[in-house]
Amino acid sequence: MRIYLDDNITDGRLVTQLKKAGYGVVLPLDVGTNGVTDPSHLIFAIRQGLVLLTRNHDDFEDLHNLVMAAGGNHFGVFTVRADNDPTRDMKIKIITSAIGKVERSGIQLANQLIVVNHWR
Repeated sequence: MRIYLDDNITDGRLVTQLKKAGYGVVLPLDVGTNGVTDPSHLIFAIRQGLVLLTRNHDDFEDLHNLVMAAGGNHFGVFTVRADNDPTRDMKIKIITSAIGKVERSGIQLANQLIVVNHWR
């Protein structure tokens, strides 16, 4: 799986963990999309056939719903929600592990908004 990281989740440790787990990782800085709007990030991911990973659940939930309502498609959106409690917020290894659980489950990622927290 190839994953495009939103600007808000480009921590180098996460990139390293995802690559170690065998995922292709695409960073906005590497493709010239750093600092663009959320819709622009999703458009890039769609055009490149990438699953998008973000910490911005609310905005990407709205974008997902818009794409679905318009009859469009995307390759999947993973969101990581903040628990507003540093002791409960997902750590890097747990995010990577949860993505692996989603992938191993065999569920279709295309056109899905998946809250990674539910897969701890």
